[in-house]
Amino acid sequence: MTVTDLSRYQDAATIQRVIHTARTVAVVGLSGNALRASYFVGYYLQRHHYRVIPVNPRETQILGETSYPSLRDVPEKIDIVNVFRAPDALPGIAREAVEVGAGALWCQFGVVNEEGNRIAEEGGLAVVVDRCLKIEHARYVGRMNWLGFNTRRITSVRTGLQ
Repeated sequence: MTVTDLSRYQDAATIQRVIHTARTVAVVGLSGNALRASYFVGYYLQRHHYRVIPVNPRETQILGETSYPSLRDVPEKIDIVNVFRAPDALPGIAREAVEVGAGALWCQFGVVNEEGNRIAEEGGLAVVVDRCLKIEHARYVGRMNWLGFNTRRITSVRTGLQ
């Protein structure tokens, strides 16, 4: 898959819809190590009132939440499956996300796998690829525009979680 092919999975309207409608985020590959990017993203999402569900078979608890070995073991509805795993793991994760009825599959930077994208898309999930959920949340909730990031929105009204 080439970089130009990813543009369909980086649509600003889709990203905003996913961010603004989600309440529960299952983070696949969430680490208990506070120095890892997945931990920082999970912590950020909790601070912004999302329910974060760790999915990591090597951990029992992360960020004060029970960690589950797989998406199939999560006992509640999942709005976003946020993936911090190697690209070759994505097809299996996408199948599980479709099976549990998640709303979206969000693949962090570098998690690019055409088969996984296709599985999720054909299963009815919104798909975002090669984007950071934390960065995109900050961009579209109005916290990064003061720093010069292009939000592609012209407004003087601040929206979202304050």
